Amino acid sequence: MSINKIRSALYKTARILGDVNAAKNGTIGKRVARRASGKTAGKMLGKLFK
Repeated sequence: MSINKIRSALYKTARILGDVNAAKNGTIGKRVARRASGKTAGKMLGKLFK
């Protein structure tokens, strides 16, 4: 197993744990909004520095 596969699995696990934690605390709406805005910002920066 390569380092990249391990790293990818760890990030996926962290994302799932973050979702579970947000659901437990009742802040799932904030988390969804932040993830969406982060994704949009990342796409814009990707286009800017292409």
